[in-house]
Amino acid sequence: MSEFLAQPRIYGKYFLLLLLPFLLPACRSESTSATTKTQIVPVAPGSFDFATPADQRDFLRWSPAAPVLISAHRGGPYPGYPENSIAAFENAIQYGPLLIECDVAMTKDSVLVLLHYKTLDRTSTGKGPLARYRYRELDAFRLVDERGAVTDHRIPTLTEVLNWGRGKVIFTLDVKGVPLDLVIQKVQQLDAQAHAIIITYNYRDAQTVHRLDPELVISVSGRHAEDLQRLRDSGIPSGNVMAFVGVAEREPQHYRALHGLGIRATLGTLGNLDKRVVARKKEGLYLEYYQRGADVLATDRPLEVARVLRAAASAAGQ
Repeated sequence: MSEFLAQPRIYGKYFLLLLLPFLLPACRSESTSATTKTQIVPVAPGSFDFATPADQRDFLRWSPAAPVLISAHRGGPYPGYPENSIAAFENAIQYGPLLIECDVAMTKDSVLVLLHYKTLDRTSTGKGPLARYRYRELDAFRLVDERGAVTDHRIPTLTEVLNWGRGKVIFTLDVKGVPLDLVIQKVQQLDAQAHAIIITYNYRDAQTVHRLDPELVISVSGRHAEDLQRLRDSGIPSGNVMAFVGVAEREPQHYRALHGLGIRATLGTLGNLDKRVVARKKEGLYLEYYQRGADVLATDRPLEVARVLRAAASAAGQ
């Protein structure tokens, strides 16, 4: 196993994810944090290839044996692999991310595409607002990587992305000014509920998503105790929810409260926490974030996080 982990590869839709879970100890004293994770075990092949949305919900629900996961922010852009591109996704999944966070926007003729900003300038060779362009006009542009280098890659449609990701990843779709019902209709048309999560920023939108499709998993705010009360009041089952706890670590009791509801906690290391790791030259901080209670790290550095987890597995003899 350690030899395999050292050489990331894809085995079709049954590639072995290099996402390494930590299991809670079976026995602990009351004084021990309920979020501490100690044992390292690889995720089984095909565990992300869900036949139904219910299978996905079961996999994503927190339990003492739930695997920790990596979420690649904007798909994990690296030099030569621009954000929100299938090329970036293909690169990232070789090393471990199971969750691919990407941004859904809409063209003038109502085609759903991937783009983070309202304008094309920062991430492509195009200029001006996306909303001014029909989809066929985007074919003239190319995506630009994080260093500003022009690549051969084009802006993908949501249809292309969801079809590509079936059986490979779970997408977390960050909806950028697009009516939620249009995004959900597309997910339903492509029978993609089993590998899509919808990101929401308030509980009113979360309720809308759940009303439109009770099968979908929804990312909701879970930063504070008040958010947990809003969840209870919303009527959305906890099994349909993942909680984004923000870009700063939370107290152990907050993680315990989420876990007590069967909800995974996603910590955003993108930004300050990723920068802290780089500044301190201490990649092992990622392991500590997991050990202190986070179940998913949403990061701009998915390959580095995966490397830390592989090293931890190797050290444990997995």
